[in-house]
This record gives sequence, C-alpha cells and structure tokens, in this order.
Amino acid sequence: MDKVLIIDDESDVLYAFRRIFEGSDLDILSADNGREGFRIFRERAPRLVILDIRMEGWSGLHTLERIREVDGRTPVILMTAYGTSKTAIEAMKRGAWDYLLKPFDIPRLKEVVHSALRSSRDMQESVRLEDPADDGIGIVGKSEPMQRIFKLIGQLASSSATVLVTGESGTGKELAARAIYQNSERSGQPYLAINCAAIPENLLESELFGHEKGAFTGAHTLRIGKFEQCHHGTIFLDEIGDMALSTQTRILRVLQNGTFERVGGNRSIKVDVRIIAGTNRDLERAVEENAFREDLFYRLNVVRLHMPPLRERGEDIRPLVSYFLGKANARKGTGRKTISSEALESLENHDWPGNVRELENTLQRAMVIAKGDVILAGDLPLKVRGPRSPALDPHREPAPPESSGLPELAERLFSWAERTTGERLLPVLERELIRLALERTGGNQIRASALLGIGRGTLRRRMEKYRLHVRQRIEDSSSVQPPVRSPTPSAPG
Repeated sequence: MDKVLIIDDESDVLYAFRRIFEGSDLDILSADNGREGFRIFRERAPRLVILDIRMEGWSGLHTLERIREVDGRTPVILMTAYGTSKTAIEAMKRGAWDYLLKPFDIPRLKEVVHSALRSSRDMQESVRLEDPADDGIGIVGKSEPMQRIFKLIGQLASSSATVLVTGESGTGKELAARAIYQNSERSGQPYLAINCAAIPENLLESELFGHEKGAFTGAHTLRIGKFEQCHHGTIFLDEIGDMALSTQTRILRVLQNGTFERVGGNRSIKVDVRIIAGTNRDLERAVEENAFREDLFYRLNVVRLHMPPLRERGEDIRPLVSYFLGKANARKGTGRKTISSEALESLENHDWPGNVRELENTLQRAMVIAKGDVILAGDLPLKVRGPRSPALDPHREPAPPESSGLPELAERLFSWAERTTGERLLPVLERELIRLALERTGGNQIRASALLGIGRGTLRRRMEKYRLHVRQRIEDSSSVQPPVRSPTPSAPG
C-alpha cells in the first residue's frame, strides 16, 4: 500500500483528502504543519507528499526544500488557494513535481496523484551508472568500432600525415581531430578549428589566409589568417566538402608546397601546418559531380578516419549517458540526476539519426523537464521513447484468451520443454523467433524488430547474445529446431 503524506494547517483539507481517497489502496498520512510533516516524512518514508504553500511556521516552499535535501526522488505536489504566476514559477523552480489550486477538481486531483505515484515507483528503479573512462576530450566508447578509432588515432598522432575525418553529423569528427592533435608532437603548438560551412564564401579566404590592408572595401588593416596563426601547429578544416572551388585551389597549394598569399597580396608566405579535414559529405561523389577537386581529394585522403554512427555502436549509449549526466551535474553543482531503467532502455533502443550530438541534447532537455532527481521515460521526447504499445496499454481491453489460441500453444511448448533434456524453453524460443524474424524480413533489422515488438537496440543485443548474424540466418536454421514445428514425436503436438 502506497503511503501519501498530506501537510496542511486546515483540518477541513486533511479531512477532504481522507474522504476523497477513502476505499483506495492508499495509506493517507497527515500533518498540520511543515515541521511535523517533515518529521513524519523522515520516519515513515511516504511515496508522495502533498503540502500547502501558506502555513504558519515552516512555509510550504521551505518544507519542500527540506524534503528535497533528504530525498530528491519523492514527488512533492504543492497546493494553494492563492495561485499567482510568481508562486507557480517559484514552486517548480524549487523542484515541485506539480502545482494544484484550491478548491480541487477531484478527477484532476486523482489523476495527478496517481501519475505522481507511478513516477515515484519509476524513480526508485534508477540505474546505477559507472563513471566512464574519459581522456579529457569527450570521446567515450568501449565498443569494437570505437576501439578501432582509438587505435588509429594513436597511429596518426605519431605522424604528420594529412588526415580526412569522415562521418555523419554529430559523430564527433572534431573531437577525433583534437585527439590526434593533443597526442601528437605538435600538441604544444597552436590548434584551430574552422567550420568552412559556417563562414560565407567571400570571407572564408580572408579568414584562412588573411588579407593586406586595402585588399577590399572595409580592409582597413592587415589581417593575419588562420594558417599563419597555426604555424608549426594543426588546423582542422571542418565541413571541407562545402568549400568553394576557388578556395579549394588555394588549400591544394598549401598542401603541395606549404605556401600561399594573403588576399590582395603578392608575397608568398611559407608555413608548416598539419591539416586535418572533416566532412559528412561523400567526397567521391562530389568529385564525380565536379563539386570537389579530385587532386585536392587525393591530397586530403592520405589517411581516412571514419567515425561510426551511434546506431552502429549501441553498447556505447550507456557510458555516453553517464558521461553527459556527469558533465551536466558538475555544471549544475546541486544534487546528482540519474536515469530510470525504462528511460535508459528507450535511449538504447533509439536509432539516433543525429548521433552523439542528438543524444547529448536529448539528455540536456530531459534534465530540464525532469521533476525529480531521476530522468523518467516520460521526460524524453516522444520520438525517442516511442508511442505506447497497445499491448502494454493498461486501459486496453485484453483479447479473450479463448480466441487467441495462446494457452494451447503455451501448453505444447511446456510439454516439449519437460520432455526435452538440456533445453531451457525461453532462450531456445527467443533465439528461434529472432532467427525466423530475420529470415522473414530478409535480414532487415528494423522490420524484424517491429515484427518482434522490441526495439532495434534490443534486437542487436539479442543477436550478439545468440551469435545470430544476417548472413547466418539460413545456415543457422538447422542448429536449433523450432519446438512447435518439429515433426518428431518428442515435440509438442
């Protein structure tokens, strides 16, 4: 039975709550002042606290703060008969789960109370996250694809070769470039990162190579460009695929002989700069379409480092969540927010088209939305947590068992398991269902996960567990016979 603590200095309100929830499965505790209510809270550990803002002695806001100091996972609902925008803002700012006005709309009150109790139960199931290993530059990952990236960064750091870092937006191309620089012999020299797509074409050349006084209207003084500033250092040219062809020609010259002229100048300037370029575009296709110089592409593509998308390294989501929550908690400086198991599962099942950047932004939003110290699935955007499955909807009328045939099928499966030695029913059945789903969908993991009613991340983990691969979906068919299809006498049927 869930305990709910009501704190109000009006006896009529305490009586009303008891009448409203009479006959329910709630144990209503009460106190007529904040200090007494706080004592009961510490002794009885209620699942939910509802308290008035205006009380003699300890105010509701002060009582709220004391409760939050002890336990940030217990929802606290504030109520008042004097609703103002300032009061509502202050209540939510201090961590109230919700805010109600007197007199109560009873259906609304019951809805809020039961919603808060559900959240309270979810918050008790928060995940204990391990602090991920961090090299100081924010590249977090223990998956096999990321281990390959770390090894290649180590090899690139020991040379001065030009590097082309490719990958989708948000995969961490600039972080990889900075890691190469920080571990190289040039780490004590300047490092500059330039987003070529963010600077207008007519200004990019001046930004990179500088300009002479009077080179164009508004050039009142001489300007030193990024290449001169990075002499003996490293420059990262991000989104180089968006660079104009005229600027590409000047970059090619720097790569070939290390020289350039400032805009409006005729004196050749020689520099020693290591160039790392990044792009999310297909440069080979751009070359074919005459949108990128072929000779520059080959000059840049001395060594390519491809950053994998987050959907290909699902096991890194948990350490990334821990890393981003740790960063945010350190900035906030108060308390430590964590995440519920259901919310973490939603994150692990999402495909993340925006990659690591999208994951970080999602967590930042969730920390703002979360009403307690635990991020719940409801705090995540709908596209991440997904719509509620009709099969899991508690308000949905279940299908009559007689019409589904499931009880008979379950009986046959258990009979098979009891007669078969050395086989455990659920692992064998789960493996066979996943194998069949992959076979029926031609190895399409998105369609297979939809057919099975699980997230794609869950499907990938199950495939790894049972050593199922798309290329094995036919070959594996003989290794474990489906119990319900087996024609042998020992199978159910």
